[in-house]
Amino acid sequence: MARKDLNEFKNQVMESKGFGLNSASGEDVKYEIANELRIPLNKEDNGNLTSKQAGTIGGPIGGNMVKEMIKLAQAQFSKNERL
Repeated sequence: MARKDLNEFKNQVMESKGFGLNSASGEDVKYEIANELRIPLNKEDNGNLTSKQAGTIGGPIGGNMVKEMIKLAQAQFSKNERL
């Protein structure tokens, strides 16, 4: 259940950043980012990628998710302070 919710959150965040996703799994976005950056990411073996390439793909995904989680937490704290 948590994995499904996390994937839905990832999809929402990345769609808000302009990435079009074709699956509920949230996996499409990494291929879309890799394609835009001309990094050869495939669905099989990616052992040929450098750490820098992998981070370049995953960084925008995780970074945007963390930023959105911080916004949500700040909103929740603000809401609780008003009570």
